[in-house]
Amino acid sequence: ADTVEDEMEMATVRHRPEALELLEAQSKFTKKELQILYRGFKNECPSGVVNEDTFKEIYSQFFPQGDSTTYAHFLFNAFDTDHNGSVSFEDFVMGLSILLRGTVQEKLNWAFNLYDINKDGYITKEEMLDIMKAIYDMMGKCTYPILKEDAPRQHVETFFQKMDKNQDGVVTIDEFIESCQK
Repeated sequence: ADTVEDEMEMATVRHRPEALELLEAQSKFTKKELQILYRGFKNECPSGVVNEDTFKEIYSQFFPQGDSTTYAHFLFNAFDTDHNGSVSFEDFVMGLSILLRGTVQEKLNWAFNLYDINKDGYITKEEMLDIMKAIYDMMGKCTYPILKEDAPRQHVETFFQKMDKNQDGVVTIDEFIESCQK
């Protein structure tokens, strides 16, 4: 007869990554690096996938002085490229590959995707402000010098003055990349 543990084990959805060779070909990591990354990933996420709550929990350990939940939410959405509510090892590796070893163009595309919260192809002041507030929250109140309450909004205004070339109130991918490359 099956024990309760066996039933629990069967009910737990386990995600197995694609062949390492395929991930090696698709990413900028070696097989050895992928094995090390996988060990760490499985250690934190035994099921093989990370849901948003787990992602936030892990991420908060890097920013104990602040509240990183909102920024982690945006980051999670950027890693969850197929928008299925979880980040698989493949999703994680592909994002990390771009962030650590991608070309400037690839990194800027990734960053644009992070800031374009609703994924409509434009960054609005509201989206940028949401991200800025999340970054300031994550940094905590212990910054030096002490930040003024309107610092995120000022940051956004500066950002838009530099990036919104045609001053239409939104930043396109081309405007974003061109400004960042300068």
